[in-house]
Amino acid sequence: MAKHTAVGWGHHHYHHLQNRWLLALLLMLSVSTVIAFFMRSAFDSCDRTVSAAVDGIGSARHVIQVAEKRTTPVAAVKPSPLSFMKSKVVLLVSHELSLSGGPLLLMELAFLLRSVGAEVYWMTIMKPSETDEVTYSLEHKMLDRGVQVVSAKGKEALDTALRADLVVLNTAVAGKWLDVVLKGDVHRVLPKVLWWIHEMRGHYFKLDYVKHLPFVAGAMIDSHVTTEYWKNRTQERLKIKMPDTYVVHLGNSKELMQVAEDTVAKRVLREHVRESLGVLNEDLLFAIINSVSRGKGQDLFLRSFYEALQLIKEKKMQIPPLHAVIVGSDMSAQTKFEMELRDYVVQKKIQGRVHFVNKTLTVAPYLAAIDVLVQNSQARGECFGRITIEAMAFQLPVLGTAAGGTTEIVVNGTTGLLHPVGKPGVTPLAKNIVKLATHVERRLTMGKRGYERVKERFLEQHMAERIAGVLKEVLRKSKNKSSRLIS
Repeated sequence: MAKHTAVGWGHHHYHHLQNRWLLALLLMLSVSTVIAFFMRSAFDSCDRTVSAAVDGIGSARHVIQVAEKRTTPVAAVKPSPLSFMKSKVVLLVSHELSLSGGPLLLMELAFLLRSVGAEVYWMTIMKPSETDEVTYSLEHKMLDRGVQVVSAKGKEALDTALRADLVVLNTAVAGKWLDVVLKGDVHRVLPKVLWWIHEMRGHYFKLDYVKHLPFVAGAMIDSHVTTEYWKNRTQERLKIKMPDTYVVHLGNSKELMQVAEDTVAKRVLREHVRESLGVLNEDLLFAIINSVSRGKGQDLFLRSFYEALQLIKEKKMQIPPLHAVIVGSDMSAQTKFEMELRDYVVQKKIQGRVHFVNKTLTVAPYLAAIDVLVQNSQARGECFGRITIEAMAFQLPVLGTAAGGTTEIVVNGTTGLLHPVGKPGVTPLAKNIVKLATHVERRLTMGKRGYERVKERFLEQHMAERIAGVLKEVLRKSKNKSSRLIS
């Protein structure tokens, strides 16, 4: 597990300041978000002094008191579109339990189902031999919310799968579990399986993983472009047919929206994060927030950023200093690539303009602190790219690759600007960086339009409605198949 601290360039006061905005946000967010902060601090090696903690709590309380005075009456809560799942038995099967997107998204579904009274069971296929702190914390988070965590092996797993009204397999890799655990009873479970797929990389197209895919009740995928990719690849490469497939765009959690729409919280976070990075309030921050890897395009982003700095210098543009922030660093996971990025920064002598921040589950502080999000995923892009809608919730314009789910989120020229993947995209991205750096009104207008788009289609309520439509259809099919088997 990486230490979730910033890897700065000479900003040794970061840890002390981190305590202050971390505690402030802790007090502002709901319990479902708070766990991430505690888990991060458990792996943080820095000393947390009493004086810093007291100072942070006092500051946060003041922020909350001011925010509460401005609070408007809350409208009547709409009934959940998932209310029909009350008393239904649902089994959720995840390939792993970690801080990565797939498992966390499945946990969100677990909590949505529990909130309407469903009986929810969770199984993790690949668990470490010794329970680590991440697994322990996430399992107890689920137990606290009434999700029953059971073994993915043996008789209990089989009995739970047979008793369930619905089985959700999470990611393509989870497919192996069907044969290993269910064995001869697999045919009894397949008609009530909904397969939730998030991957779009070629190495997931193996019969070992997906041979049962044509026989499940349905597949749920996060974007239209990924759905088409799966349909074409399974037919061409594996000669199998996809089941009925449903596209479900994701939505922002209520917790994230709460922070994104609280101007006081955002101001506090912005000030503390910027101070920790050593940048001024008027400086312009362009950030890429993704696990550092070649596929996420941090190397090409840095080349574009350097090219943008050169353009600004050549044309003698009078604008505030630009900074690049790379959130998602993990030297232990991508040592060679991480060193390559840092060597490039040193070679181009832009150490004072580039800031590396370690991998973190908590993106809200950085979204509050930056001016533009760069979504630079390469090849086929992101399956969806949830960070994109999270940034738009914070009224940030997005500079994204014209690939994958990004094209279904970002309206080119309206909520952001798109550029090609690969080396051909380096100069266009550089020019787009300059465009948004030099046109303040355009940058702010794009951010506002992005926020409006989120409110129209990318909220938790929207995602729940889309998932509800899929679950109703899958339950109907399952019931019809069961009736035919009985008769």
